[in-house]
Amino acid sequence: MSLEDRIKATAKNIEGKIQEVVGDITGNTQDQVEGKAKQGEAQGRHVVENVKDKIEDVKNQVKKALE
Repeated sequence: MSLEDRIKATAKNIEGKIQEVVGDITGNTQDQVEGKAKQGEAQGRHVVENVKDKIEDVKNQVKKALE
């Protein structure tokens, strides 16, 4: 995973947590839901990037084995 993508996903997660807490404090259910959705999006980004990393690792292992 590129460092830039990891930072973006982490920032989105933090943004979502803050929005959820603000929603909790103010009683705004829309902020709570949107905050949780942002956290879910960030988690999805991390999963996608982790899969990309695994694919790259397997590709490198296969390449080494063929050499």
